[in-house]
Amino acid sequence: MLLTDRRTSAAAHSSNPAPPGSEARTRDRVQQTIAEDGPLTAADLASRLGLTPAAVRRHLELLAENGIIEEREPSADAGRSRGRPARAYVLSEAGHAGMESDYAQLAASALRFLAKHAGVGAVDEFAREHSAQLEARYTTQLATAGADVAARAQLLAAALNTDGFAASIRPGGVDLPVPVGTDVPVPGLQLCQGHCPIQRVATEFPAFCDAETDVFSQLLGVRVERQTTLANGEHVCTTFIPLDAVTVTPRP
Repeated sequence: MLLTDRRTSAAAHSSNPAPPGSEARTRDRVQQTIAEDGPLTAADLASRLGLTPAAVRRHLELLAENGIIEEREPSADAGRSRGRPARAYVLSEAGHAGMESDYAQLAASALRFLAKHAGVGAVDEFAREHSAQLEARYTTQLATAGADVAARAQLLAAALNTDGFAASIRPGGVDLPVPVGTDVPVPGLQLCQGHCPIQRVATEFPAFCDAETDVFSQLLGVRVERQTTLANGEHVCTTFIPLDAVTVTPRP
């Protein structure tokens, strides 16, 4: 949480300070945008949120001071400029923890109990059941997109956002999988999840990440590839979605 006295102090230095509640809401928007699309620079955030660079930097300084965000290299598709690279920010470990559900620790404890008394296989089965419930719910939401993988990916990101995953769809970028025997990258998209409500659980029990990846393949109709995960210490979960690939047969 941000300290009230720091918030008040920052507002006092502004020539036209906004009400404290407004400042807090704006700072929440900055944090949420970084969670969804980081690494982002002050200029990126100002453009996306319709704020002045000075206002954004004030919020960034407070978030960094309180350990909510940290500096990270700009994303590969960020614009290049001469001179010293602009500072870019991602959510820190403390920032992710602050967005966790109050039940995250309880859930992790319950799964440790299940693993101890029923075996790790029971946890794996629970992970698959949990993901199957998401698949059933998301299937209905993605139905309007038909077989269009790109459209389905956008709807999947929207559904994940509703469940607190801070998801977005980006171009595949330069580090795309290359088929054996060719140097031509596979065209595709990248599903990014800047926050994971079950990160604490997935860190201890990777079966949740595996089951989620399988569900994405089923929902999108193509075999996706998980590239990075928050559970493994990355600042974002990324999943490559090929747009030119053999389709996956849906589960009955």
